[in-house]
Amino acid sequence: MPLPPLAKRLQGFEASGIRKVFDLAAKMKDPINLSIGQPDFDVPEALKEIAISAIREGFNRYTPTQGSADLLDAIRKHVSRTRGRAPEAVLATSGVSGGLLLAFMALLDPGDEVVVTDPYFVMYKHLTRLLGALPVFVDTYPDFRLRRDRLEAAITNRTKLLILNSPANPTGAVLPESDIRMACEVARARGIRVLSDEIYDAFSYDGPLASAFAADPGVILLGGLSKSAGMPGWRVGYAAGPADVVGEMTKLQQYTFVCTPSPFQKAAIAALDAGPPPFLDAYRRKRDLVVEGLRGAIELVSPAGAFYAFPKAPWGTATSFVEAAIREKVLVIPGSVFSERDTHFRISFAAPDDTIRKGCEILKRLAERGGP
Repeated sequence: MPLPPLAKRLQGFEASGIRKVFDLAAKMKDPINLSIGQPDFDVPEALKEIAISAIREGFNRYTPTQGSADLLDAIRKHVSRTRGRAPEAVLATSGVSGGLLLAFMALLDPGDEVVVTDPYFVMYKHLTRLLGALPVFVDTYPDFRLRRDRLEAAITNRTKLLILNSPANPTGAVLPESDIRMACEVARARGIRVLSDEIYDAFSYDGPLASAFAADPGVILLGGLSKSAGMPGWRVGYAAGPADVVGEMTKLQQYTFVCTPSPFQKAAIAALDAGPPPFLDAYRRKRDLVVEGLRGAIELVSPAGAFYAFPKAPWGTATSFVEAAIREKVLVIPGSVFSERDTHFRISFAAPDDTIRKGCEILKRLAERGGP
């Protein structure tokens, strides 16, 4: 007798376009890799030593589901200091990705709608569908700003959640405070929850970062240390916000992730207590290298945060342009991975300066060629 088919929820899901490029990079010799969405700096030595000491001292067992008491205290202090508002409740998560899954599971039922700004981080769309809910996209082109009329037009009586992401992946856009307050006001008036993914909060190049949690205490804030402390593989994130939502997320974590990796919780306490990031000037320079490197050949809204740029393909579709770039050993990601359009592509400038320069030179040459 044949085995039963796999779950229907997997139908229509393919491997991430990002993962496909990562796999391609592993097979290429000396690619110019501008695709990887993780810092090019390592975990600071002091944090490594804290984690190593924790392992050697036997801090390797389960912690409470929500995280150790010391870590929870550090999260509360960090959120209060950086957002100017103390959260009702906090939870240590397995990265922001783990926080997203828990929040979506706590908030969404089949048939609910989730308003997602387009372009978007890939998980928003697919996690929504995985839970039987429907993503509804709000176009933010050409400048990646929020507009009230577009936002309000996307809301129906089935809308349950609005997702904000600033600084944003893939665009590097940083929403001004006016956009964030407008979005929170619209959501509050319509009885919609707001989730704000602020994993790139340490990467704001042109001024202080406006936070949705600072604007509205009802916002569910997700943050973490994968980007700011160079520890994406350590899986340390946090959720902060209303006690009812964070409490249900904690309950769900008991049956999914169990707890954030124990020894890395110790290192996270020190990372959360750290002052201004030491890498900000270096990453601002990397941003400027991309902007100047593409100037005059490829249309680009200068990214104000994160470590991504989202240029417009100078000819053809973004997919066809990216295919041409990959033939020249420049690895970038087509915008259709992050958008309902296929007009732009993503550059990650979390790379050595020379790699950025070489990549931009080739991309500019391809643009000036005028076709594949």
